[in-house]
Amino acid sequence: MSNYPRYFNPDHELLRASARRFVAQEILPFIDQWEEAGSFPRELYRKAGAAGFLGIGFDPQYGGSGHDVFMAVVFAEEITRSTSGGLVASLGSIGIALPPIARWGSEAMKQRVMPALIAGEKIAALAVTEPGGGSDVANIRTRAEKKVSHYLVNGSKTFITSGIRADYYTVAVRTGEPGHGGISLLLVEKGMPGFTTGRKLKKMGWWASDTAELFFEDCVVPLENLIGPENAGFYCAMDNFQMERLNLAVIATTTAQLALEKAIDYVQQREAFGRKLHKFQVLRHKLAEMATRIEVSREFNYAVAAKIADQQQVIKEVSMAKNFATSVSDYVTNEAVQIFGGMGYMRESVVDRLYRDNRILSIGGGTYEIMNELIAKQLGL
Repeated sequence: MSNYPRYFNPDHELLRASARRFVAQEILPFIDQWEEAGSFPRELYRKAGAAGFLGIGFDPQYGGSGHDVFMAVVFAEEITRSTSGGLVASLGSIGIALPPIARWGSEAMKQRVMPALIAGEKIAALAVTEPGGGSDVANIRTRAEKKVSHYLVNGSKTFITSGIRADYYTVAVRTGEPGHGGISLLLVEKGMPGFTTGRKLKKMGWWASDTAELFFEDCVVPLENLIGPENAGFYCAMDNFQMERLNLAVIATTTAQLALEKAIDYVQQREAFGRKLHKFQVLRHKLAEMATRIEVSREFNYAVAAKIADQQQVIKEVSMAKNFATSVSDYVTNEAVQIFGGMGYMRESVVDRLYRDNRILSIGGGTYEIMNELIAKQLGL
């Protein structure tokens, strides 16, 4: 039973057990191979869909399991125990690409797109970031010119998770004047005229994820593929940011937890100067500090999740949670590598992967600095 009964009920624990079995049976035996290959089988999406994991947070009428924030938290924690941030990001791209469609798309669009994505038969990607744009979402330059029956899209995107594999792309485009008020969201589908994917990008971490550039050259997108009202795309995209940032905070905290567990195992087995490493006070205190920060981060994540479940506006709190969790994971993964010494620098070591994969977490979903700006605004500054 959970150590946090005020947050998790028996249904959450059933999901935890199911997800943990899934990771143990379907991922962990192969993850080292997939990491080196830079990819994992597309079949894993179908298996995750069949297990019901991809439907968390979506309406049952489209194949989902309903809206339960702590179900999403549980799954994020357990899938992160795969030790591969890239696999987590790619398998989880549905969680950032589909919510705008689920909330703002037409009924016909939802009926056509959602069941296949939730079943893992199709893959979705969110395409917002542009070359030179970074976190400046309001300055999107990819333009969609409205014609009689379609939009004509020109521009490019970069750093797009699931960019090559995806079948459906939720794409932010400019349909109006400069600034956030002139942005719309379009559903772009693989094979549309004028739409191509670029090279698979090589990254510091997240090796198993498919990250790509996208190009639009007079890409023809039907008018009915508009998601939500025209020129309201910024708000439609921002609508899911609370859950995306909570998810990143949970992933960061779990990444730190895994690094701590590996470090504890190591100091109990490894000897130096004739005694086990855990007999050295400096290492025991280091591990105590790591564990303390993780515990605080986890408790704060859960408290913020409870507020989201109560439909409270938590712009400040979720920004704080993301920044605190990623600062903890930065510290803990770094210390874990230090404890492992030379072995921590080897690719055969899990802490090496955790260290590399962790680095993106304070950048993705809004950088550490952007989060601090949001917090400052909520403080009236």
